[in-house]
Amino acid sequence: MVAATSILLVEDTPSLARVYVEYLKKEAFTVVSVDTGAAALAAVDDGAPRVVLLDLQLPDMHGMDVLKHIAAQGLPCAVVVITAHGSVSVAVEAMRYGAYDFLVKPFTAERLTITVRNAMERLRLAQIVDTYQRDLGRDRYHGFIGSSLTMQAVYRIVDSAASSKATVFITGESGTGKEVCAEAIHRQSPRRERPFVAINCGAIPKDLMESEIFGHMKGAFTGAVSDREGAAARADSGTLFLDEICEMEPNLQTKLLRFIQTGTFTPVGGNRLEKVDLRIICATNRDPLKEVEEGRFREDLYYRLHVIPIHLPPLREREDDVLEIARGYLRDYAAEEGKGFRRFDAEAEHILRTYHWPGNVRQVQNVIRNVVVLHDGDSVVPEMLPPPLGRQARTPQPPPAAAAAAPSGPRPIKPLWQVEKDTIEEAIEACDGNIPRAAALLEISASTIYRKRLTWQAEGKL
Repeated sequence: MVAATSILLVEDTPSLARVYVEYLKKEAFTVVSVDTGAAALAAVDDGAPRVVLLDLQLPDMHGMDVLKHIAAQGLPCAVVVITAHGSVSVAVEAMRYGAYDFLVKPFTAERLTITVRNAMERLRLAQIVDTYQRDLGRDRYHGFIGSSLTMQAVYRIVDSAASSKATVFITGESGTGKEVCAEAIHRQSPRRERPFVAINCGAIPKDLMESEIFGHMKGAFTGAVSDREGAAARADSGTLFLDEICEMEPNLQTKLLRFIQTGTFTPVGGNRLEKVDLRIICATNRDPLKEVEEGRFREDLYYRLHVIPIHLPPLREREDDVLEIARGYLRDYAAEEGKGFRRFDAEAEHILRTYHWPGNVRQVQNVIRNVVVLHDGDSVVPEMLPPPLGRQARTPQPPPAAAAAAPSGPRPIKPLWQVEKDTIEEAIEACDGNIPRAAALLEISASTIYRKRLTWQAEGKL
């Protein structure tokens, strides 16, 4: 097997192969040498090397066929073509199939080693770029929509936490997508094919909550006419999601703590201990530490649950995600309702971007549903938006900061960076320190403001 850190040399002339191997071994490279195209294909399929040094004139096939195979399979290796028959047409064809460089025999040891090092560095940088594009360029992630930096951080935490069995504690305002986050963790985990069971601790009467989680036996209480399996048993080998966990009664918190510690429970009215293997994810829109401090939530349960915290940011802190979310809902609802909507006009987009969205994603969903059901057309215009967005559209908006009284005579000329800095700082102050909202009013991205402030700070201008 060719190691992923090695060089594969494909050269059918034994004397040249030995020379090239010696050149590379002096630079501490690991080299595997083969002398046929068939052996080269078997080697790259067995384990793609970092660099392939490929002679084009082989006894059983043309080296270009090996290059085409590597390109077709998308193998992560850099190919350097070696030939004694160098020509522009051969070089162009080799580059078209992904060759990194082209060496014409004879060449020096220095030329070979420099080319190999450059090929390895290019491959390393390409892999870094692929990683950043995969991790930072996602605009959709399971049920989430959004490409803002704050959401990219959430996606990365989910990626890292999903494979573990550790308990996840999700916090965030109402409507930020806590159950979506829990489902994303489950779908990304090894338990993805097993059940995902969700319980809303704030929506079930307190005297029935224990039965909902642990089940009950026939006759355990009035109305228990048969045995009933609880959420814990249904989620066995999968994931149990406890939403609004801070709504749980103190007595049940004690039983939940024991359940988490032992993985065992007894159904209401039963006398037999049952054991399950599941992962617990919980969520709340409250401040859990404040609930602990005020005695409404057990401290030991908090620390047992708060292993991997994930905070979902409110929509107002997610840059232009609101537009991506609104466009997605507009497309889906228009198709569902048989309407012709395809876009928002510029003024409607400005209203969506600058609105505070106290109800977060759920409010966006309701607003777009209202527009699609009650109106039709190609574009959504401000008049179609329901209150309070509709009122915002019809009411003149104050500028980000009050305009200063114009002084008499010509105004002094400031450096451009100073004008830009003053405008940005005034907008931030007018938005009570909310940078994403200030960015939306200035019609720039929040990351631009963060970057400029870091630059001003480094230059001593802030």
